[in-house]
Amino acid sequence: MKERKDEILKAYQFRQATKEFRLDKKISDEDFEFILETGRLSPSSFGWEPWQFLVVQNVELREKLKEFTWGAQRQLPSSSHFVIILARKAKEMELGSDYLKYISRDVANLPKDIENMRLDFFSKFKENDFDLTDDRKVFDWTSKQTYLPFANMMTAAAQIGIDSCPIEGFNTKKIEEILTKENILDNKKFGLAAMVAFGYRKASLDREKTRRPLDDVVKWIK
Repeated sequence: MKERKDEILKAYQFRQATKEFRLDKKISDEDFEFILETGRLSPSSFGWEPWQFLVVQNVELREKLKEFTWGAQRQLPSSSHFVIILARKAKEMELGSDYLKYISRDVANLPKDIENMRLDFFSKFKENDFDLTDDRKVFDWTSKQTYLPFANMMTAAAQIGIDSCPIEGFNTKKIEEILTKENILDNKKFGLAAMVAFGYRKASLDREKTRRPLDDVVKWIK
């Protein structure tokens, strides 16, 4: 068990926000499928999985995105795999939506009474607990959900020696316009949440990873 813990912590120490990747080394299909699978298996509130991952390998499209993605000027041209993470919009998360029916009936295979019970809980959660009472609040909530698979994929990559970089430096409106024009994004169902680049680092950081000490981060309530 100690060896496994050490291995996991070593992966966290290894992971860095890689700014530029090696052009001569690509992630194998098998390894990238493993990374995506850890995203697919990630948890979500109520099990709704309100996300979609776009793996952008098209060079011309990457170049178009680069103009409006200031946080990935070096990552877009050099990364082995570039992922855009989408979050579902409010219409998709309404109680009678086709998407929630699909998750409840086709994915989770819930009996009708259990499906109704979960939808009832979700309705109360939206109205009373999390105040998801307008479209923007719902989208902010689904976007927050996407950070679970987002983080899991980066950690899984680090555990098998693959680098990554989380990216929020982009013009949301412009990127969504490009993806919509290219018939990649259905902007009635999805909005842009984040991006992440994967590959093998071109160079290591000159300094060690720094974080606040644990006793500054954690407060125990006894």
